[in-house]
Amino acid sequence: MKVAIVGASGAVGQEFLRVLDERNFPIDELVLFGSHRSAGRKYTFRGKEIEVKLLQHNDDFKGVDIAFTSAGAGTSKEFAETITKYGAVMIDNSSAFRMDADIPLVVPEVNPDDALNRPRGIIANPNCTTIQMVVALKAIENLTHIKRVHVSTYQAASGAGAAAMDELYEQYRQVLNNEPVKVEKFAYQLAFNLIPQIDVFTDNGYTKEEMKMYNETRKIMHSDVKVSATCVRVPALRSHSESIWIETERPVSVEEARKAFAEGEGLVLMDNPEKKEYPMPLFLAGKDPVYVGRIRKDLSNENGLTFWIVGDQIKKGAALNAVQIAEYLIKVGNIK
Repeated sequence: MKVAIVGASGAVGQEFLRVLDERNFPIDELVLFGSHRSAGRKYTFRGKEIEVKLLQHNDDFKGVDIAFTSAGAGTSKEFAETITKYGAVMIDNSSAFRMDADIPLVVPEVNPDDALNRPRGIIANPNCTTIQMVVALKAIENLTHIKRVHVSTYQAASGAGAAAMDELYEQYRQVLNNEPVKVEKFAYQLAFNLIPQIDVFTDNGYTKEEMKMYNETRKIMHSDVKVSATCVRVPALRSHSESIWIETERPVSVEEARKAFAEGEGLVLMDNPEKKEYPMPLFLAGKDPVYVGRIRKDLSNENGLTFWIVGDQIKKGAALNAVQIAEYLIKVGNIK
């Protein structure tokens, strides 16, 4: 098994290295690719030092079985043909192909079989907020159809990359030392603040991030569910949180929902209000599952249910989900 990582020096690229090692993913040869800025850097994987190669339009992907790409939508679009030319399966972490009709958009706990039909050799990894939400929604969808979702997200600095995490650290230091606060990665100072905008606004007043949650959820779940989202950047370092309200075709009791979440694939139930037990991003960074808590009936809707989820968006929201797709393809014999 020959595996490539494109964008190896980024936050998600580095997470790919950790996840592949943690899960003992079968690799005979690993090739790392990056931009002019990162080419030449060296990383150690399973005791072997690997140098990052410059990503170019050449035959470097000949013999590659799986290519995990996380170098931005522009790079994915430009190099997709080069990467897949010799039969590599490209599992892409950017937004480049997510809504293309001939590109499957996959979360293995929800729609793994979609990964088997990939006419262009590409499988898209969904947006981080969508991934963790649909893992939770699937547990309820198995009980009764979900008609509507209202969701507010609380997205950590790491969603904007490793440099954004560094900026948040630095901003806190600057504020506490009464120094001028430097703002580069976000529209405003994030330290001691919330920013109710992630990505650019569209004509309907929603941001692209919010519209991703609407469109991607419907594609992944093969559903007519309607999703209304508000996405907020918060001064947490890592792991996204979401407050979710759903309307189902029939009422679902709290007990029924709790059982479904407890048994749901990729989920961990953390719901004990009496003991102040509920998911929090500070304590769940680096974890694989999506954690669910604060489960209760929606007081405004007889068929409504509300709950709170937390997931590490660099892990399940990015690298882990992509690796799980590859594991599924190997398991069903759809790849070497």
